[in-house]
Amino acid sequence: MPTSRRRLLIGAAGAAFLAGCGSEDTGSAAHSGKLRIGYQRFGGLSLSKARGDAADAEWSLFESGPALTEALKAGAIDVGQTGEAPPIFAAAGKINFKIIGTSEPVPQGEAVLVKADKGYRTFADLKGRTVALNKGSNVNWLLVKLLEQAGLRITDINVKYLKPAEGRPAFDSGQVDAWIIWDPYFALAEQPGVQILADATGLADNREYLLAAPDAVTGKTALIKDFLTKYRATTDWGIANPAERAKILAPELKIDEPTTTRALARSAKPLAPITPEIGAELQTIADGFTKLELIPGQVDIRSRIDEQFNQAFL
Repeated sequence: MPTSRRRLLIGAAGAAFLAGCGSEDTGSAAHSGKLRIGYQRFGGLSLSKARGDAADAEWSLFESGPALTEALKAGAIDVGQTGEAPPIFAAAGKINFKIIGTSEPVPQGEAVLVKADKGYRTFADLKGRTVALNKGSNVNWLLVKLLEQAGLRITDINVKYLKPAEGRPAFDSGQVDAWIIWDPYFALAEQPGVQILADATGLADNREYLLAAPDAVTGKTALIKDFLTKYRATTDWGIANPAERAKILAPELKIDEPTTTRALARSAKPLAPITPEIGAELQTIADGFTKLELIPGQVDIRSRIDEQFNQAFL
């Protein structure tokens, strides 16, 4: 791999910016009796916030997982939720955290979008083309698996790293040939003339992961346990009541109800306890990133697994 390309790829987590953290005094908040929760647009925590599961908590919205892990590094949040790649890039960036929960697989919740009139039929057809995605997010692992399946190297395509807010206009205007993205941005981009070239089915599990700051794990244990129990119950309620869930989340997300319903139908999955098997799954992803020199050196992501909150997910 050329040195210039390698430099672009290494250190993805470090390139993420700290967004949406609010203006609270993070030093005093870290030791207060409040739980500070980082969430992403549409992720399961959005429903929990909308239903008031933690009325006394301080909530911070992030555009992507890498930005959320930077908030953990800065001591701005206690817990937060990401996809499968951000924890690995964060660990490679020496950010300290524990992985305290996960979800069932969500492979249909991320996909490669192309313009239907371009005639692309498989990911291999994108050789020599420009593919946009958010650096260090869950779709980073999907890209690795898509390349592997197509028999391509990362140098066979032109990777353009764009945040979701940048990716959509670049895709719509034809500045990129394909966009790899997750819900709800995925659902919002499903307009006439847009084709789903592939999703993560058979390639990546695309689980949700709950991360926690080590000092919160030890200093706010009861608060975290109480919140996770409510979070699981709310997630189960939403899956059992999809129409009511969409009515609550649509205004919270500022997305129309039909789009919210479509995205939730494929992306909302039950929460699950963290286990050694999940740790091994994450380690496989980390080793894959290391092999491709997407992260600098080996990462022991299994050591970040913390099973003490598993009872909340049972």
